[in-house]
Amino acid sequence: MKAKLPSPLTATKSVALEQPKRATFTKTFKLLAVERMRQGEKNPTELALELGIRRNQLYKWAKALDERGQDASFNGAGRLPREQESEVVRLRRELARTKEELAILKKFDAYLTRLKL
Repeated sequence: MKAKLPSPLTATKSVALEQPKRATFTKTFKLLAVERMRQGEKNPTELALELGIRRNQLYKWAKALDERGQDASFNGAGRLPREQESEVVRLRRELARTKEELAILKKFDAYLTRLKL
């Protein structure tokens, strides 16, 4: 018996210059997709094309399901809300962003120095 998959909740298309939104899928969709992959009626590549996802995403979902079990898998978005994340995680993210800004400013300074010559 072929399980009917509910349609995934997909993000809207982004406007130019905006970061494209990542597609999100419900827990039910992921569980049924992994179940269909394991039934073996279609190979994972064909199933992924039918579902509109990458093949390796199916394997990642299956691995998460095996490691954590059905109840603990796919319980929400990957990143915690800002209020709940640890201070270390927040500071590391801020440091990475600051390093990026510094690198851009250094490149701009070198560019301006070359223009003066």
